[in-house]
Amino acid sequence: MRIMAIDYGDTRTGLAISDATGTLAGDAWILVEKNPERLAQTIKETARERRVETLILGLPKNMDGTEGARAEKSRIFAELLAAAGTPEVILWDERRTTVSADAILKDVGKRGKKKKQVLDAVAASLILEGYLSSLRQGNR
Repeated sequence: MRIMAIDYGDTRTGLAISDATGTLAGDAWILVEKNPERLAQTIKETARERRVETLILGLPKNMDGTEGARAEKSRIFAELLAAAGTPEVILWDERRTTVSADAILKDVGKRGKKKKQVLDAVAASLILEGYLSSLRQGNR
């Protein structure tokens, strides 16, 4: 049961995919696409090719739990994914994943343009790890 996490962005979108058992995070990469419809189609094709059964889409909430404009964009993108015929889409609270990803990359010496090229992929990996951890704890 492969699971794919998505850190949706206006230009760059991070993707991370689990192993075949849905236990560990594996590959992570970014897609550069500004058109949401084309991005949804690319994700659909990738999910089909990689035999993904579930998509976990990051839902950026404010620290107080409220939702702002970015969360609304994610909700709209979730609808686009569903309309494109992707596997099940689950919205997942992604508070602080980008901040954590930035800190991780800083710790390993990634700066500037090099950091920007992988930041969203690392954020997607963190979203995936959070979801997989919740599954191991019996939550969903």
